[in-house]
Amino acid sequence: MNIHGLTILGFPCNQFGKQEPGNNRDILPALKHVRPGNDFVPNFLLFEKGDVNGKDEQGVYTFLKSSCPPVSDNFGNPTNRLFWDPLKVSDIKWNFEKFLVGPDGKPVMRWHPAVSVSEVRAGIRKYLLQHYTEEVFN
Repeated sequence: MNIHGLTILGFPCNQFGKQEPGNNRDILPALKHVRPGNDFVPNFLLFEKGDVNGKDEQGVYTFLKSSCPPVSDNFGNPTNRLFWDPLKVSDIKWNFEKFLVGPDGKPVMRWHPAVSVSEVRAGIRKYLLQHYTEEVFN
């Protein structure tokens, strides 16, 4: 999905409550028929499942987490919910934590998983307005 030069990417992960237990070929059918179901088909690029935290984390997440401050220093009660070791303050806290990466490839924003979609939308709009305004006047 590409809107105003913005591309949405999804990275399935099984480190949060073991909510993505299947293999890569199971992910799309599970989205379509189970959760969220109702023939849901993502309109964004969906990558293969991988780790976002810990010793086997994907390099893109090492980069993103080192480029943006953590969204919180609290993991809540990680027992039987979080499946990596060791826990680090910079780690992704839960499913649906979001990052915004600029057209130059540099991360510019990071949102806690509990942040509303409207807040994320407002942050993206603000960034795009600033970015394109600077581009026009420079």
